[in-house]
Amino acid sequence: MKRILKNPDSQIIVKKLLYKIGSNKSLASILLSEQKNFCAYTEEFIGINDAADIEHFNPNLKLNDKDSYQNWFMVKHKPNNLKRTKWLEPILHPTDEDFEQRLIYFEGYFIHQPDDIATKNLIDLLNLNDENFVKNRKNFIQRRRERIQERAISPEDYFKERILKEIDSIKYLRAIQEEFNINIWDLIPQT
Repeated sequence: MKRILKNPDSQIIVKKLLYKIGSNKSLASILLSEQKNFCAYTEEFIGINDAADIEHFNPNLKLNDKDSYQNWFMVKHKPNNLKRTKWLEPILHPTDEDFEQRLIYFEGYFIHQPDDIATKNLIDLLNLNDENFVKNRKNFIQRRRERIQERAISPEDYFKERILKEIDSIKYLRAIQEEFNINIWDLIPQT
């Protein structure tokens, strides 16, 4: 999982959009665009046929005065339903400035410093190290390594091509960033 960047000039703030019961299409559209169509939790591309939700990171804030843009993220529906229901505190927030220094990617896993309870709680809440998730991240990276080697091109050129031809095949942005030492986020165009 990578840090989510919130735009201080977001149209959500400018238009003073609020989450409400009923339709939130405009809110969802802006969040999805700001996230370049990638799920905040799984880092998988959210395509036209994917069910996606506006996620309230802290569910205790939903529909109260403290709920805001900083608490809203677009996520795929199934991972949203798999999120643990018990809220944990302290917790590392997805927008935290030192997010990627605290939530450390290592060979398919997300780890933390032993005394960093907030990061441990985030890993537990989102089940980031589920055996299947780790296996899928590792396999994805291994297949990309093989393709890059077969084609004898740089990782950056490979991913630029994939983004251009089939962006929906891109996932695990943080793993790509760390494993191939490229800034994949900057390669992906704003939608």
